[in-house]
Amino acid sequence: MGSATREALAASVAVLTVLPGSADLATGEQLLQASRTIADSAALRAALADDSALDSGRTSIIEKVFGSFTPNALTVLRSAVSERWSSETDLVAAIEELGIRALAESVPAGTSLEEELFVFDRAVSSDPGLELAVGSKLGSVAAKIELVDALLAGKASKQTVAIVRQLVEQPRGRRIGELLRFAISVVADQANLSVATVTSAAHVTPAQLERLAAGLTKQYGRGLRINQVVDPALIGGLRVQVGDDVIDGSISNKINDLRLQLAR
Repeated sequence: MGSATREALAASVAVLTVLPGSADLATGEQLLQASRTIADSAALRAALADDSALDSGRTSIIEKVFGSFTPNALTVLRSAVSERWSSETDLVAAIEELGIRALAESVPAGTSLEEELFVFDRAVSSDPGLELAVGSKLGSVAAKIELVDALLAGKASKQTVAIVRQLVEQPRGRRIGELLRFAISVVADQANLSVATVTSAAHVTPAQLERLAAGLTKQYGRGLRINQVVDPALIGGLRVQVGDDVIDGSISNKINDLRLQLAR
């Protein structure tokens, strides 16, 4: 991500956070729809990402193409295309992220998008057939959407369904697991949280997780959403991942280290 894109995305997220009232489901869904529409049109991408054109010209295109959208969705889109992006694909990715953030803002109280997305991620990653059906380049998008709807019906919020549909419909060369983890991190960041994935050989007790969360929060300087994965192959100990940071204190890792030392 270039510096221009980082600055543009930060400015667009700031606009999203000060929308009148709050972002609703329709606004989030429409921003995702806009990202797909722009991604599918080379001419539209070029016109909206052309920072040599007047802002008024780019915002005029937004009005013409997406004029039926909610006022909040139009406000975010107008802001996004008025910024300077490092590439056309960065603009598309940013609008997708803004849509996910808007959906995170619209979630009903008591619903955790991070947890719902994480559960779906674990279900997909643990079933090669399902992972292939949802994430393969082969097969129709319509069939994948139908499968997602069937899998999540009655089990997830409308916001989670909208996000997963988006990821399946517009993967842009990314694997489904990567897509889901990206969405989880965006949803958490919108709530000013980081995501920690804790992998252990057996379930960690709530008290242990609470102590671990307190320590990680102190270390990273922000709240954490902890997702727990059980993997008997670790034998014992814990592996903790926060973003790109991995703290591997599992017994399996220590055994591997010992093997490497003995092999020298």
